[in-house]
Amino acid sequence: MKLISFAVPCYNSMDYMEKAIESILPGGKDVEIIIVNDGSVDETSRIAHEYAEKHPEIIKVVDKENGGHGSAVNTGLEQATGLYYKVVDSDDWVNEDSLLRLLNMIKELIARDDIVDMIISNYVYEKVGMVNKKVMHYRNVLPRDEVFTWDEIGLFHLDQYILMHSVMYRTQLLKDIHLELPKHTFYVDNIYVYMPLPHVKSIYYVDTDFYRYFIGREDQSVNEKVMIGRIDQQLYVTKTMIKMYELKDITPRKLRKYMLNYLAIMMTVSSILCIRSKKEENLKKKRELWKYLRRKDRKTYFRIRHGILGETMNIPGKSGRRISSMVYSVVRRIIGFN
Repeated sequence: MKLISFAVPCYNSMDYMEKAIESILPGGKDVEIIIVNDGSVDETSRIAHEYAEKHPEIIKVVDKENGGHGSAVNTGLEQATGLYYKVVDSDDWVNEDSLLRLLNMIKELIARDDIVDMIISNYVYEKVGMVNKKVMHYRNVLPRDEVFTWDEIGLFHLDQYILMHSVMYRTQLLKDIHLELPKHTFYVDNIYVYMPLPHVKSIYYVDTDFYRYFIGREDQSVNEKVMIGRIDQQLYVTKTMIKMYELKDITPRKLRKYMLNYLAIMMTVSSILCIRSKKEENLKKKRELWKYLRRKDRKTYFRIRHGILGETMNIPGKSGRRISSMVYSVVRRIIGFN
């Protein structure tokens, strides 16, 4: 049995996909690499099939019509046969030593019949121009090298939330909950992380810098100008998460609090992009988003709206929006996320 299925969504990725693939290959026959060519028009498919010919027991290629990142993740999940499922974007890569450590850990869990639903590890912001790379770890909030539940987690910092880069879900869990991400939509990685959380009963954290998250391309989806241009997709993802659960029904309590704070961050990101666009139509969309949250989950609305993030994003008037934007700029420099 394959221990980890790695999906590598590729769209016109010929210039950098090889680094992602090569970084996973040291896992050998314990891993499978599913290269999903999402309708590329460059040499992506040729490169993918050349790798599959060289490593037929590890790599398989799926050529499909363009459907966006979420569609490629869906396709990878459909094809996955490994015990765990991990997405590695084609411009990112993983650390070899960390990969081998994770594989050995999974073998130990199998040996003692203690398979967990979610595995968390660290990721590194590989930001262009930065000498000192920011490492996102969880050692202050999660027990290390042991199986634990939501009852045992600590308090996450603002920049410390679990992202697609840091999480690996048990493949069958994702299939059992019928996870399917929207097509032709950016920022669906938030849905990917958020939706399975209430179904996760056991967790394992490995304090190793596994995932290397590249930031710096002008056309990258997390570039602020790009995000503002795709504000409708950001709003759609946030609304999808709002209607997914009524948080009062979520147990245990610490998980409910975590999901509430995650949703508050999504509301903040959506709001600040509307503000920084300086367009009246987007300011109207911001107001509509908060009204939508109030209609769908009144209790959650009041907790987020009157929290620190909610108050900061809703200071009235032009001067208020300038303050909101200034606070965001400071936080962005501290966290370094785009």
